[in-house]
Amino acid sequence: MDIVQLRSFVTVAREGNLTRAAEKLHLTQPAVSLQIKGLQESLNLQLFSRSASGMRLTNDGVKLLPYAERVLSTLTEFRQAADSLHSTISGELAIGTILDPEFTRLGVFLKRLVETYPQLSTRLQQGMSGSVLQQIRAGTLDIGFYIGDIPDDGKTPCHSTVLTHFTYRVVAPGGWHTRVLGQPWESLAQLPWIWTPPESAHHRLLGKIFAALGVTPNKVALVDQEPSMLDLVKSGVGLSLIRDSIAIREAHAHGLVIADAVSVETQLSLICQEKRKNDAMIAAAFQLVRQCWQLLI
Repeated sequence: MDIVQLRSFVTVAREGNLTRAAEKLHLTQPAVSLQIKGLQESLNLQLFSRSASGMRLTNDGVKLLPYAERVLSTLTEFRQAADSLHSTISGELAIGTILDPEFTRLGVFLKRLVETYPQLSTRLQQGMSGSVLQQIRAGTLDIGFYIGDIPDDGKTPCHSTVLTHFTYRVVAPGGWHTRVLGQPWESLAQLPWIWTPPESAHHRLLGKIFAALGVTPNKVALVDQEPSMLDLVKSGVGLSLIRDSIAIREAHAHGLVIADAVSVETQLSLICQEKRKNDAMIAAAFQLVRQCWQLLI
């Protein structure tokens, strides 16, 4: 057993497909298959079974996967600790944050950052993703989190790494079942909407949808924080765009209604100025964020 075998095991388990796993690992498919075969022989266990959709973990594979992930995580921490002993990266890293720290994994990232680069300090600035982009371009922030595609508007180009894809759902007050269930965007536009400023991802995503349909939403309130938007929905004011996981939780807990005929797919990214992506401090931050999201590079 070696680290390459464990990394192949974990990657195939996550991807469920040898071809995608090989791409992530920058190896050929036969090489990944050989690593899996070698690991299974050394353990005398069958870790995967083949199916029409790809590779599925066996019961033994499911039980061993958390241990393999823990080994790789420990190895990463070991390397980070070694790097910190001779790191020359220092200064202040200005970070633009959005949404809640749990969703962006901000706490995990900051913990690794201070452990790996003890001479590096951080300055956090909470805001909306649009304002984060503006400040990244202006140079007042070094890196920041951003929702959606970066606009191709001819302004300062930005480098980005996609951290995760997620879904927004339209959430309505309790009792609005007949008003929102099965309804398309055109019908929902006529109902009261809790709107957001131009710097908000909600504004950009919904504005693009309604503009394409040639309809104008009925805006009855303007807020800039998700908790406030959710409170107004609970109070019966109108509709709002809410992250899928929160929408489901609030529907169960408070009887809010989720519009079942529409949704918005988007992504969370980490961004910086294109010309600064190779700056030591910024490159190090990107690498640590990828590790926190377990993205293979």
